[in-house]
Amino acid sequence: MTEQDNGLSSTRARTRRLLIDTAMTLFDQGVFPSITDIAAQAQLSRATAYRYFPTQSDLVSAVVAESLGPILDWNPSHPDALERILELLNFAYPRMFQHEGALRAALHLSLQQWADRQANREAKEKLVRGNRKRLLHIATQPLEGQVPDAIRQRVIHALSLIYGSEVFLVFKDIWGLDNQEVQDITCWMAKAIVRQAREDAENNP
Repeated sequence: MTEQDNGLSSTRARTRRLLIDTAMTLFDQGVFPSITDIAAQAQLSRATAYRYFPTQSDLVSAVVAESLGPILDWNPSHPDALERILELLNFAYPRMFQHEGALRAALHLSLQQWADRQANREAKEKLVRGNRKRLLHIATQPLEGQVPDAIRQRVIHALSLIYGSEVFLVFKDIWGLDNQEVQDITCWMAKAIVRQAREDAENNP
């Protein structure tokens, strides 16, 4: 049960849970359902579903939070920056692969919202995504004092490209890599990023 579920009555919490579980099942099947679709699948009224999730962003945010729950609670066990980063990648990616459909739905929604902004259409909803920044700050914390702050920030920016569902579009859709290959290459890239950061710090003390 999520923190938001805890703030609801038992009946409302069960209804919200049913909607989220139904949405997760559909996303994991490769479907990008509307709130109406999810209500029908859960055998609830459309009005009921919209009371819990007024917008598609509300629904996708809830599903992503549920999908990534254990990742969001991740705590590192290594004092070394590289080992800590690899620990995060190896911990997170299996869960991300398991719920790839929900993460792709979040990407789809972000792209749609960008297109709406470009077309000067008023944004009625916004998908908020900030957990990546927090987790990468935790993962790179051991670099503090080892490299200049600007280099650590560059490391965080670089890791942002390989820690996240965007890699599915490149490594899976374009290159056809399987899950293990995606995980292996992201770890390889992380090693290169940290190695370059340490080299830059040594050459520019």
